[in-house]
Amino acid sequence: MALSTINPTSTKAWEKLKQHYNQLKNVSMQEMFTNDRTRTENFHIQWKDFLIDYSKNRITQETLDLLQELTQEVNLKAAINSYFSGENINKTEDRAVLHTALRSSQNDTVLVNEKNIIPEIFDVKNIIKNFTNEIISGTRKGYTEKPFTDIVNIGIGGSDLGPAMVVEALQFYKNHLNIHFVSNVDGDHVNEIIKKLNPETTLFVIVSKTFTTQETLTNSETIRKWFLKSAKQEDVAKHFVAVSTNIQKVTDFGINPENIFPMWDWVGGRFSLWSAVGLSIALAVDFDNFDDLLKGAHEMDEHFKTADFDKNIPVVLALLSIWYNNFFGAESEAIIPYTQYLQKLAPYLQQGIMESNGKSIGRDGKPVNYETGTIIWGEPGTNSQHAFFQLIHQGTKLIPTDFIGFLRPLYGNQDHHDKLMSNFFAQTEALLNGKLEAIVKDEFEKQNVTTQKASFLLPFKIFTGNKPTNTLLIDKLTPKSLGSLIALYEHKIFVQGIIWNIFSYDQWGVELGKQLANSILDEINLGSINKHDSSTEFLLKYFIKNK
Repeated sequence: MALSTINPTSTKAWEKLKQHYNQLKNVSMQEMFTNDRTRTENFHIQWKDFLIDYSKNRITQETLDLLQELTQEVNLKAAINSYFSGENINKTEDRAVLHTALRSSQNDTVLVNEKNIIPEIFDVKNIIKNFTNEIISGTRKGYTEKPFTDIVNIGIGGSDLGPAMVVEALQFYKNHLNIHFVSNVDGDHVNEIIKKLNPETTLFVIVSKTFTTQETLTNSETIRKWFLKSAKQEDVAKHFVAVSTNIQKVTDFGINPENIFPMWDWVGGRFSLWSAVGLSIALAVDFDNFDDLLKGAHEMDEHFKTADFDKNIPVVLALLSIWYNNFFGAESEAIIPYTQYLQKLAPYLQQGIMESNGKSIGRDGKPVNYETGTIIWGEPGTNSQHAFFQLIHQGTKLIPTDFIGFLRPLYGNQDHHDKLMSNFFAQTEALLNGKLEAIVKDEFEKQNVTTQKASFLLPFKIFTGNKPTNTLLIDKLTPKSLGSLIALYEHKIFVQGIIWNIFSYDQWGVELGKQLANSILDEINLGSINKHDSSTEFLLKYFIKNK
Protein backbone atom coordinates (compact mmCIF):
# COMPACT_ATOMS: atom_id res chain seq x y z
CA MET A 1 0.00 0.00 0.00
CA ALA A 2 1.54 3.29 -1.13
CA LEU A 3 1.78 6.31 1.17
CA SER A 4 -1.12 8.72 0.79
CA THR A 5 -0.48 11.88 -1.22
CA ILE A 6 -2.61 14.35 0.69
CA ASN A 7 -1.81 18.04 0.69
CA PRO A 8 -2.24 18.85 4.40
CA THR A 9 -3.62 22.31 3.64
CA SER A 10 -6.56 20.68 1.84
CA THR A 11 -7.73 18.86 4.97
CA LYS A 12 -10.59 19.96 7.18
CA ALA A 13 -8.30 19.80 10.22
CA TRP A 14 -5.84 22.27 8.64
CA GLU A 15 -8.61 24.78 8.04
CA LYS A 16 -9.78 24.37 11.64
CA LEU A 17 -6.22 24.81 12.87
CA LYS A 18 -5.92 28.10 10.93
CA GLN A 19 -9.04 29.42 12.61
CA HIS A 20 -7.89 28.09 15.97
CA TYR A 21 -4.51 29.80 15.55
CA ASN A 22 -6.22 33.15 15.00
CA GLN A 23 -8.04 32.70 18.31
CA LEU A 24 -4.95 31.54 20.18
CA LYS A 25 -2.01 33.48 18.73
CA ASN A 26 -2.19 36.30 21.29
CA VAL A 27 -3.11 34.20 24.33
CA SER A 28 -0.35 33.96 26.93
CA MET A 29 0.82 30.68 28.41
CA GLN A 30 1.04 32.45 31.78
CA GLU A 31 -2.74 32.89 31.66
CA MET A 32 -3.19 29.28 30.60
CA PHE A 33 -1.27 28.04 33.63
CA THR A 34 -3.16 30.41 35.94
CA ASN A 35 -6.53 29.29 34.60
CA ASP A 36 -5.83 25.55 34.55
CA ARG A 37 -4.17 23.95 37.57
CA THR A 38 -4.24 20.53 35.84
CA ARG A 39 -2.37 21.71 32.75
CA THR A 40 0.92 19.95 33.49
CA GLU A 41 -0.87 16.79 34.55
CA ASN A 42 -2.68 16.73 31.22
CA PHE A 43 0.27 17.76 29.03
CA HIS A 44 3.04 15.35 29.92
CA ILE A 45 4.03 11.80 29.00
CA GLN A 46 5.91 9.36 31.21
CA TRP A 47 7.49 6.40 29.40
CA LYS A 48 10.04 4.09 31.02
CA ASP A 49 12.75 6.43 32.37
CA PHE A 50 11.66 9.35 30.14
CA LEU A 51 9.46 12.22 31.31
CA ILE A 52 8.25 14.60 28.60
CA ASP A 53 6.62 17.83 29.80
CA TYR A 54 5.09 19.75 26.91
CA SER A 55 2.80 21.96 28.99
CA LYS A 56 4.96 25.05 28.29
CA ASN A 57 3.60 25.34 24.75
CA ARG A 58 1.08 27.70 23.17
CA ILE A 59 -1.56 25.02 23.01
CA THR A 60 -4.88 24.02 24.53
CA GLN A 61 -6.60 20.65 24.50
CA GLU A 62 -8.43 21.85 21.41
CA THR A 63 -5.08 22.41 19.66
CA LEU A 64 -4.06 18.85 20.39
CA ASP A 65 -7.43 17.48 19.33
CA LEU A 66 -7.24 19.29 15.99
CA LEU A 67 -3.68 18.10 15.42
CA GLN A 68 -4.86 14.57 16.13
CA GLU A 69 -7.60 15.07 13.53
CA LEU A 70 -4.87 16.03 11.08
CA THR A 71 -3.04 12.74 11.69
CA GLN A 72 -6.22 10.87 10.84
CA GLU A 73 -6.83 12.81 7.63
CA VAL A 74 -3.27 12.19 6.36
CA ASN A 75 -3.48 8.48 7.31
CA LEU A 76 -0.52 8.56 9.71
CA LYS A 77 -1.34 5.19 11.29
CA ALA A 78 -1.25 3.43 7.93
CA ALA A 79 1.98 5.22 7.07
CA ILE A 80 3.61 3.95 10.27
CA ASN A 81 2.61 0.41 9.35
CA SER A 82 4.19 0.87 5.90
CA TYR A 83 7.34 2.29 7.49
CA PHE A 84 7.94 -0.76 9.69
CA SER A 85 6.72 -3.42 7.27
CA GLY A 86 9.38 -2.96 4.62
CA GLU A 87 7.28 -1.24 1.97
CA ASN A 88 9.32 0.89 -0.45
CA ILE A 89 8.27 4.21 1.05
CA ASN A 90 11.42 5.89 -0.34
CA LYS A 91 9.66 6.05 -3.70
CA THR A 92 12.10 8.20 -5.67
CA GLU A 93 14.86 5.63 -5.02
CA ASP A 94 12.42 2.68 -4.90
CA ARG A 95 13.70 1.52 -1.52
CA ALA A 96 12.37 0.46 1.83
CA VAL A 97 13.32 2.50 4.90
CA LEU A 98 14.31 -0.06 7.49
CA HIS A 99 16.91 1.30 9.88
CA THR A 100 14.38 0.18 12.51
CA ALA A 101 14.96 -3.44 11.47
CA LEU A 102 18.61 -3.13 12.52
CA ARG A 103 17.53 -2.98 16.17
CA SER A 104 14.71 -5.51 15.97
CA SER A 105 14.56 -8.62 18.13
CA GLN A 106 15.98 -11.84 16.72
CA ASN A 107 12.55 -13.48 16.60
CA ASP A 108 11.00 -10.63 14.57
CA THR A 109 10.15 -10.97 10.89
CA VAL A 110 10.73 -8.10 8.45
CA LEU A 111 10.34 -8.91 4.77
CA VAL A 112 12.18 -7.25 1.89
CA ASN A 113 11.34 -8.75 -1.50
CA GLU A 114 9.60 -11.57 0.41
CA LYS A 115 12.81 -12.46 2.29
CA ASN A 116 13.14 -12.11 6.08
CA ILE A 117 16.14 -9.82 6.60
CA ILE A 118 16.45 -10.35 10.38
CA PRO A 119 18.74 -13.45 10.21
CA GLU A 120 21.12 -11.56 7.91
CA ILE A 121 21.17 -8.57 10.28
CA PHE A 122 22.08 -10.81 13.21
CA ASP A 123 24.78 -12.57 11.17
CA VAL A 124 26.43 -9.17 10.61
CA LYS A 125 26.00 -8.26 14.28
CA ASN A 126 27.86 -11.44 15.23
CA ILE A 127 30.68 -10.57 12.83
CA ILE A 128 30.89 -7.09 14.41
CA LYS A 129 30.86 -8.64 17.88
CA ASN A 130 33.67 -11.09 17.15
CA PHE A 131 35.82 -8.55 15.34
CA THR A 132 35.30 -5.94 18.07
CA ASN A 133 36.20 -8.40 20.83
CA GLU A 134 39.39 -9.42 18.99
CA ILE A 135 40.54 -5.81 18.59
CA ILE A 136 39.67 -4.77 22.15
CA SER A 137 41.25 -7.86 23.73
CA GLY A 138 44.40 -7.50 21.64
CA THR A 139 44.17 -10.94 20.05
CA ARG A 140 43.99 -9.33 16.58
CA LYS A 141 47.19 -7.38 16.07
CA GLY A 142 48.87 -5.08 13.58
CA TYR A 143 51.68 -5.87 11.14
CA THR A 144 54.40 -5.71 13.84
CA GLU A 145 52.35 -7.92 16.19
CA LYS A 146 51.47 -5.01 18.46
CA PRO A 147 47.87 -4.66 19.72
CA PHE A 148 45.83 -1.78 18.37
CA THR A 149 45.63 1.43 20.42
CA ASP A 150 43.87 3.77 17.98
CA ILE A 151 40.88 3.53 15.65
CA VAL A 152 40.28 6.01 12.81
CA ASN A 153 36.78 6.21 11.28
CA ILE A 154 36.99 7.59 7.72
CA GLY A 155 33.60 8.67 6.39
CA ILE A 156 31.40 11.69 5.86
CA GLY A 157 27.76 12.60 6.43
CA GLY A 158 25.91 9.74 8.08
CA SER A 159 29.08 7.64 7.98
CA ASP A 160 30.69 10.15 10.33
CA LEU A 161 28.11 12.24 12.18
CA GLY A 162 26.26 9.34 13.80
CA PRO A 163 29.26 7.35 15.06
CA ALA A 164 31.08 10.52 16.13
CA MET A 165 28.06 11.77 18.07
CA VAL A 166 27.50 8.46 19.86
CA VAL A 167 31.18 7.90 20.71
CA GLU A 168 31.28 11.41 22.19
CA ALA A 169 28.02 10.84 24.06
CA LEU A 170 29.20 7.54 25.55
CA GLN A 171 32.69 8.62 26.59
CA PHE A 172 31.91 7.52 30.14
CA TYR A 173 31.61 3.93 28.87
CA LYS A 174 34.70 4.05 26.64
CA ASN A 175 37.43 1.42 26.79
CA HIS A 176 41.19 1.90 26.30
CA LEU A 177 41.06 2.48 22.53
CA ASN A 178 41.46 6.03 21.20
CA ILE A 179 38.89 6.87 18.54
CA HIS A 180 39.45 9.49 15.83
CA PHE A 181 37.17 10.71 13.03
CA VAL A 182 38.27 11.95 9.62
CA SER A 183 35.52 13.39 7.45
CA ASN A 184 36.27 16.71 5.77
CA VAL A 185 38.18 16.55 2.48
CA ASP A 186 40.23 19.44 3.88
CA GLY A 187 43.80 18.08 3.89
CA ASP A 188 44.62 19.99 7.06
CA HIS A 189 41.98 17.92 8.88
CA VAL A 190 43.40 14.52 7.95
CA ASN A 191 46.98 15.62 8.58
CA GLU A 192 46.12 16.85 12.07
CA ILE A 193 44.78 13.37 12.82
CA ILE A 194 47.70 11.50 11.22
CA LYS A 195 50.34 13.28 13.29
CA LYS A 196 48.84 11.78 16.46
CA LEU A 197 49.05 8.18 15.21
CA ASN A 198 51.47 5.27 15.19
CA PRO A 199 50.96 3.22 11.99
CA GLU A 200 51.90 0.03 13.83
CA THR A 201 48.99 0.29 16.27
CA THR A 202 46.23 2.05 14.29
CA LEU A 203 43.19 0.44 12.68
CA PHE A 204 41.39 2.35 9.92
CA VAL A 205 37.66 1.88 9.31
CA ILE A 206 36.61 3.18 5.89
CA VAL A 207 32.86 3.76 5.72
CA SER A 208 31.41 4.30 2.26
CA LYS A 209 28.42 2.41 0.88
CA THR A 210 29.56 2.71 -2.75
CA PHE A 211 33.27 3.23 -2.04
CA THR A 212 33.11 6.17 -4.46
CA THR A 213 32.51 9.12 -2.08
CA GLN A 214 35.11 11.73 -3.01
CA GLU A 215 35.89 12.95 0.51
CA THR A 216 36.18 9.47 2.00
CA LEU A 217 38.32 8.01 -0.80
CA THR A 218 40.63 11.04 -0.89
CA ASN A 219 41.22 10.80 2.86
CA SER A 220 41.66 7.02 2.65
CA GLU A 221 44.26 7.33 -0.12
CA THR A 222 46.17 9.98 1.83
CA ILE A 223 46.16 7.80 4.92
CA ARG A 224 47.21 4.70 2.97
CA LYS A 225 50.18 6.57 1.44
CA TRP A 226 51.20 7.69 4.93
CA PHE A 227 50.80 4.14 6.22
CA LEU A 228 52.93 2.67 3.41
CA LYS A 229 55.85 4.89 4.35
CA SER A 230 56.51 2.46 7.20
CA ALA A 231 54.58 -0.65 6.13
CA LYS A 232 54.21 -2.87 3.06
CA GLN A 233 51.24 -3.19 0.72
CA GLU A 234 50.31 -6.59 2.18
CA ASP A 235 50.09 -4.95 5.63
CA VAL A 236 47.12 -2.87 4.46
CA ALA A 237 44.90 -5.93 4.93
CA LYS A 238 45.70 -6.01 8.64
CA HIS A 239 45.12 -2.32 9.31
CA PHE A 240 42.24 -1.33 7.03
CA VAL A 241 38.64 -2.58 7.14
CA ALA A 242 35.63 -1.30 5.23
CA VAL A 243 31.90 -0.89 5.65
CA SER A 244 30.67 -0.99 2.07
CA THR A 245 28.66 -2.78 -0.61
CA ASN A 246 31.30 -2.42 -3.34
CA ILE A 247 33.44 -5.50 -2.72
CA GLN A 248 35.48 -5.08 -5.91
CA LYS A 249 36.62 -1.54 -5.17
CA VAL A 250 37.33 -2.39 -1.53
CA THR A 251 39.51 -5.37 -2.42
CA ASP A 252 41.29 -3.30 -5.09
CA PHE A 253 42.19 -0.89 -2.29
CA GLY A 254 43.96 -3.77 -0.53
CA ILE A 255 41.38 -4.68 2.09
CA ASN A 256 40.84 -8.36 2.89
CA PRO A 257 37.34 -9.45 1.75
CA GLU A 258 36.90 -10.99 5.22
CA ASN A 259 37.22 -7.48 6.66
CA ILE A 260 34.36 -6.01 4.63
CA PHE A 261 31.24 -5.32 6.69
CA PRO A 262 28.10 -5.22 4.52
CA MET A 263 25.49 -2.49 4.20
CA TRP A 264 22.02 -2.59 2.68
CA ASP A 265 20.26 -0.21 0.32
CA TRP A 266 17.27 -0.01 2.68
CA VAL A 267 19.37 1.91 5.22
CA GLY A 268 19.83 5.62 4.53
CA GLY A 269 23.19 7.12 5.44
CA ARG A 270 21.86 9.50 8.07
CA PHE A 271 20.10 6.60 9.84
CA SER A 272 22.94 4.10 9.50
CA LEU A 273 24.73 4.21 12.87
CA TRP A 274 22.66 1.16 13.90
CA SER A 275 24.30 -0.90 11.14
CA ALA A 276 27.94 -1.87 10.58
CA VAL A 277 28.50 1.88 10.20
CA GLY A 278 28.43 1.74 14.01
CA LEU A 279 31.56 -0.46 14.07
CA SER A 280 33.56 2.44 15.50
CA ILE A 281 30.97 2.78 18.27
CA ALA A 282 31.30 -0.90 19.18
CA LEU A 283 35.09 -0.59 19.14
CA ALA A 284 34.95 2.49 21.37
CA VAL A 285 32.51 1.30 24.05
CA ASP A 286 32.49 -2.52 23.62
CA PHE A 287 29.91 -4.52 21.70
CA ASP A 288 27.58 -5.03 24.68
CA ASN A 289 27.10 -1.28 25.06
CA PHE A 290 26.54 -0.95 21.30
CA ASP A 291 23.92 -3.67 21.60
CA ASP A 292 22.26 -1.78 24.48
CA LEU A 293 22.12 1.29 22.21
CA LEU A 294 20.19 -0.81 19.69
CA LYS A 295 17.90 -2.18 22.40
CA GLY A 296 17.04 1.31 23.61
CA ALA A 297 16.15 2.34 20.06
CA HIS A 298 14.02 -0.79 19.65
CA GLU A 299 12.05 0.08 22.78
CA MET A 300 11.29 3.52 21.33
CA ASP A 301 10.30 1.85 18.04
CA GLU A 302 7.76 -0.27 19.90
CA HIS A 303 6.42 2.77 21.75
CA PHE A 304 6.05 4.67 18.47
CA LYS A 305 4.32 1.73 16.77
CA THR A 306 1.87 0.93 19.54
CA ALA A 307 1.17 3.99 21.73
CA ASP A 308 -1.98 6.02 21.17
CA PHE A 309 -1.06 9.23 19.41
CA ASP A 310 -1.99 11.46 22.36
CA LYS A 311 0.57 9.56 24.49
CA ASN A 312 3.07 8.93 21.72
CA ILE A 313 6.23 10.96 22.31
CA PRO A 314 7.48 11.24 18.69
CA VAL A 315 3.98 12.01 17.41
CA VAL A 316 3.31 14.71 20.01
CA LEU A 317 6.68 16.41 19.43
CA ALA A 318 6.19 16.27 15.66
CA LEU A 319 2.69 17.78 15.90
CA LEU A 320 3.98 20.61 18.09
CA SER A 321 6.67 21.29 15.51
CA ILE A 322 4.05 21.40 12.74
CA TRP A 323 1.97 23.79 14.86
CA TYR A 324 4.82 26.29 15.23
CA ASN A 325 6.32 25.88 11.76
CA ASN A 326 3.11 26.09 9.75
CA PHE A 327 0.89 28.32 11.84
CA PHE A 328 3.16 30.55 13.94
CA GLY A 329 5.76 30.82 11.18
CA ALA A 330 8.62 29.62 13.40
CA GLU A 331 11.45 28.64 11.06
CA SER A 332 13.89 27.08 13.50
CA GLU A 333 14.03 24.88 16.57
CA ALA A 334 16.77 24.77 19.17
CA ILE A 335 17.91 21.59 20.89
CA ILE A 336 19.70 22.17 24.20
CA PRO A 337 21.06 19.12 26.01
CA TYR A 338 22.18 19.83 29.58
CA THR A 339 25.14 17.51 29.37
CA GLN A 340 28.47 18.09 27.66
CA TYR A 341 28.39 14.51 26.44
CA LEU A 342 25.67 15.45 23.93
CA GLN A 343 27.54 18.36 22.40
CA LYS A 344 27.32 16.73 18.95
CA LEU A 345 23.61 15.89 19.16
CA ALA A 346 22.39 19.09 17.47
CA PRO A 347 24.82 18.78 14.50
CA TYR A 348 23.81 15.13 14.15
CA LEU A 349 20.10 16.02 14.16
CA GLN A 350 20.73 18.86 11.71
CA GLN A 351 21.56 16.27 9.09
CA GLY A 352 18.79 13.90 10.11
CA ILE A 353 16.09 16.56 10.09
CA MET A 354 17.23 19.08 7.48
CA GLU A 355 18.41 16.56 4.88
CA SER A 356 15.25 14.51 5.34
CA ASN A 357 12.59 17.20 5.40
CA GLY A 358 14.24 20.02 3.48
CA LYS A 359 11.97 19.40 0.49
CA SER A 360 9.75 21.61 -1.64
CA ILE A 361 8.12 18.95 -3.83
CA GLY A 362 5.21 16.94 -2.46
CA ARG A 363 4.74 13.19 -2.84
CA ASP A 364 2.39 14.04 -5.72
CA GLY A 365 5.31 15.58 -7.64
CA LYS A 366 3.96 19.13 -7.30
CA PRO A 367 5.55 22.10 -5.48
CA VAL A 368 4.19 22.48 -1.95
CA ASN A 369 2.30 25.64 -0.97
CA TYR A 370 3.33 25.58 2.69
CA GLU A 371 6.49 25.49 4.78
CA THR A 372 8.35 22.21 5.31
CA GLY A 373 11.59 21.37 7.18
CA THR A 374 12.72 23.29 10.24
CA ILE A 375 16.21 24.70 10.80
CA ILE A 376 17.86 22.84 13.68
CA TRP A 377 20.58 24.25 15.89
CA GLY A 378 21.82 24.17 19.45
CA GLU A 379 24.64 23.71 21.93
CA PRO A 380 24.86 22.18 25.40
CA GLY A 381 23.65 24.11 28.42
CA THR A 382 24.94 26.02 30.28
CA ASN A 383 27.37 27.12 27.53
CA SER A 384 24.46 28.05 25.27
CA GLN A 385 22.98 30.34 27.92
CA HIS A 386 26.08 32.52 27.64
CA ALA A 387 26.05 32.42 23.84
CA PHE A 388 22.66 32.76 22.14
CA PHE A 389 19.91 32.59 24.75
CA GLN A 390 19.59 36.37 24.59
CA LEU A 391 17.99 35.97 21.17
CA ILE A 392 15.58 33.27 22.39
CA HIS A 393 14.55 35.38 25.40
CA GLN A 394 14.28 38.86 23.93
CA GLY A 395 14.74 38.55 20.18
CA THR A 396 12.06 39.01 17.55
CA LYS A 397 11.99 35.38 16.46
CA LEU A 398 9.87 32.60 17.94
CA ILE A 399 12.18 29.64 18.57
CA PRO A 400 10.58 26.55 20.12
CA THR A 401 13.26 24.82 22.17
CA ASP A 402 13.78 21.28 23.45
CA PHE A 403 15.56 21.03 26.80
CA ILE A 404 17.12 17.61 27.44
CA GLY A 405 18.33 16.83 30.96
CA PHE A 406 19.20 13.88 33.19
CA LEU A 407 18.22 13.15 36.77
CA ARG A 408 21.58 11.67 37.69
CA PRO A 409 25.15 12.56 36.69
CA LEU A 410 27.51 9.78 35.62
CA TYR A 411 30.37 10.67 37.96
CA GLY A 412 28.10 11.38 40.90
CA ASN A 413 29.24 14.96 41.52
CA GLN A 414 25.95 16.21 42.95
CA ASP A 415 27.10 19.78 43.57
CA HIS A 416 27.92 20.31 39.89
CA HIS A 417 24.79 18.50 38.76
CA ASP A 418 22.47 20.48 41.03
CA LYS A 419 23.90 23.73 39.65
CA LEU A 420 23.56 22.45 36.10
CA MET A 421 19.96 21.34 36.61
CA SER A 422 18.98 24.51 38.46
CA ASN A 423 19.81 26.32 35.21
CA PHE A 424 17.90 23.70 33.21
CA PHE A 425 14.70 24.32 35.16
CA ALA A 426 15.25 28.08 35.49
CA GLN A 427 15.56 28.65 31.75
CA THR A 428 12.26 27.00 30.84
CA GLU A 429 10.55 28.92 33.65
CA ALA A 430 12.11 32.18 32.49
CA LEU A 431 11.10 31.53 28.89
CA LEU A 432 7.55 30.85 30.06
CA ASN A 433 7.02 33.71 32.50
CA GLY A 434 9.48 36.34 31.37
CA LYS A 435 9.98 39.36 33.59
CA LEU A 436 7.06 41.73 33.91
CA GLU A 437 7.18 45.51 34.38
CA ALA A 438 6.08 45.34 38.02
CA ILE A 439 8.93 43.00 38.93
CA VAL A 440 11.52 45.18 37.20
CA LYS A 441 10.23 48.29 39.00
CA ASP A 442 10.36 46.46 42.31
CA GLU A 443 13.99 45.51 41.66
CA PHE A 444 14.86 49.11 40.81
CA GLU A 445 13.30 50.24 44.07
CA LYS A 446 15.27 47.71 46.13
CA GLN A 447 18.48 48.72 44.35
CA ASN A 448 17.78 52.45 44.89
CA VAL A 449 17.99 53.15 41.16
CA THR A 450 17.20 56.78 40.38
CA THR A 451 13.87 57.58 38.76
CA GLN A 452 15.55 58.88 35.62
CA LYS A 453 17.76 55.82 35.20
CA ALA A 454 14.89 53.45 36.02
CA SER A 455 12.70 55.09 33.41
CA PHE A 456 15.42 54.66 30.79
CA LEU A 457 16.27 51.04 31.67
CA LEU A 458 12.72 49.76 32.14
CA PRO A 459 11.91 48.64 28.55
CA PHE A 460 15.28 46.91 28.20
CA LYS A 461 14.77 44.85 31.35
CA ILE A 462 11.30 43.53 30.50
CA PHE A 463 10.99 39.97 29.14
CA THR A 464 7.63 39.13 27.59
CA GLY A 465 8.06 35.38 28.17
CA ASN A 466 5.49 33.17 26.42
CA LYS A 467 8.33 31.30 24.67
CA PRO A 468 7.52 27.61 24.05
CA THR A 469 9.69 24.78 25.35
CA ASN A 470 9.58 21.02 25.71
CA THR A 471 11.34 19.41 28.66
CA LEU A 472 12.78 15.91 28.21
CA LEU A 473 13.94 14.61 31.58
CA ILE A 474 15.68 11.23 31.49
CA ASP A 475 16.93 9.16 34.40
CA LYS A 476 20.56 8.76 33.29
CA LEU A 477 22.68 8.91 30.13
CA THR A 478 23.24 5.25 29.26
CA PRO A 479 23.70 3.48 25.91
CA LYS A 480 20.08 2.35 26.18
CA SER A 481 18.59 5.77 26.98
CA LEU A 482 20.70 7.35 24.23
CA GLY A 483 19.35 4.81 21.75
CA SER A 484 15.79 5.68 22.74
CA LEU A 485 16.50 9.42 22.47
CA ILE A 486 17.96 9.16 18.96
CA ALA A 487 15.10 6.94 17.79
CA LEU A 488 12.59 9.43 19.22
CA TYR A 489 13.90 12.16 16.92
CA GLU A 490 14.07 9.75 13.96
CA HIS A 491 10.37 9.02 14.32
CA LYS A 492 9.58 12.70 14.76
CA ILE A 493 11.20 13.24 11.34
CA PHE A 494 9.00 10.53 9.86
CA VAL A 495 5.76 11.99 11.25
CA GLN A 496 6.61 15.47 9.99
CA GLY A 497 7.38 14.12 6.52
CA ILE A 498 4.08 12.23 6.35
CA ILE A 499 2.07 15.30 7.35
CA TRP A 500 4.01 17.57 4.97
CA ASN A 501 3.37 15.05 2.17
CA ILE A 502 7.05 14.81 1.22
CA PHE A 503 9.54 11.98 0.73
CA SER A 504 11.85 12.20 3.75
CA TYR A 505 14.36 9.54 2.74
CA ASP A 506 16.02 10.82 -0.42
CA GLN A 507 18.41 13.76 -0.73
CA TRP A 508 18.63 14.77 -4.36
CA GLY A 509 19.55 18.31 -3.39
CA VAL A 510 22.91 17.05 -2.15
CA GLU A 511 23.84 15.58 -5.54
CA LEU A 512 24.06 18.71 -7.71
CA GLY A 513 26.95 20.22 -5.76
CA LYS A 514 28.85 16.93 -5.96
CA GLN A 515 28.40 16.77 -9.74
CA LEU A 516 29.55 20.35 -10.25
CA ALA A 517 32.52 19.85 -7.91
CA ASN A 518 33.80 16.96 -10.03
CA SER A 519 33.75 19.00 -13.24
CA ILE A 520 35.25 22.05 -11.52
CA LEU A 521 38.05 19.87 -10.10
CA ASP A 522 38.97 18.87 -13.67
CA GLU A 523 39.09 22.54 -14.61
CA ILE A 524 41.35 23.34 -11.64
CA ASN A 525 43.69 20.46 -12.49
CA LEU A 526 43.90 21.48 -16.17
CA GLY A 527 44.02 25.20 -15.41
CA SER A 528 41.32 25.70 -18.04
CA ILE A 529 37.98 27.24 -17.07
CA ASN A 530 34.77 26.30 -18.85
CA LYS A 531 31.64 28.42 -19.13
CA HIS A 532 30.16 29.45 -15.76
CA ASP A 533 28.33 32.46 -14.40
CA SER A 534 30.59 35.50 -14.18
CA SER A 535 31.02 35.24 -10.41
CA THR A 536 32.17 31.60 -10.48
CA GLU A 537 34.50 32.27 -13.42
CA PHE A 538 36.03 35.24 -11.59
CA LEU A 539 36.59 33.22 -8.41
CA LEU A 540 38.05 30.21 -10.24
CA LYS A 541 40.50 32.41 -12.18
CA TYR A 542 41.59 34.05 -8.94
CA PHE A 543 42.07 30.69 -7.22
CA ILE A 544 44.02 29.06 -10.07
CA LYS A 545 46.27 32.11 -10.46
CA ASN A 546 47.09 32.44 -6.77
CA LYS A 547 47.02 28.91 -5.31
